[in-house]
Amino acid sequence: MKIVVIERDRDRALMIIDGLREAGDFDVTVIGDDAGLAPRLSAINPDIVLIDLTNPQRDMLEELTLATTPLERPVAMFVDRTDESSTRAAIEAGMSAYVVDGLRKERIKPVLDAAIARFHMVRRMRSELETTKAALAERKTIDRAKGLLMKAKGIGEDEAYALLRKTAMDQGRKIGDVALALVTAADLLK
Repeated sequence: MKIVVIERDRDRALMIIDGLREAGDFDVTVIGDDAGLAPRLSAINPDIVLIDLTNPQRDMLEELTLATTPLERPVAMFVDRTDESSTRAAIEAGMSAYVVDGLRKERIKPVLDAAIARFHMVRRMRSELETTKAALAERKTIDRAKGLLMKAKGIGEDEAYALLRKTAMDQGRKIGDVALALVTAADLLK
């Protein structure tokens, strides 16, 4: 597993590296400053990012969020102190773990595990949400297509659905695709 550690303080970076070495066999890269962070992270393409900040500022959180793309990989942040707005900003930014006053060598592995587990849980929920949204949109399109058929042909809802299903089977397409084509054509003819 490739891990990037963003840490300005050399001693703290070495402590993190020691904690990671004791936890497993990881390919660790340390970045000591945040200048040009986004392209550097993109070039390394780590599996997880660990960030250690003394006192995160909102602007720094936003820049780190853009650079670390929390939606693509787990990001764990260790901070020495925080306030309500910084905590909220970190959570809204998608941090997989936000640990206050907790950077100790023996805590790195459990936090890493928790960050990875939370990242996968959130990713799965986002995927399920997108699937559900797509199914709902398709259902609305099918209902609209049925309404168009019912009005145009003077048939009932069951017959309109049967006609959509038969057309889809005859054309080797999904019912949603046939419904979308019908709705699109009807919109063009208005």
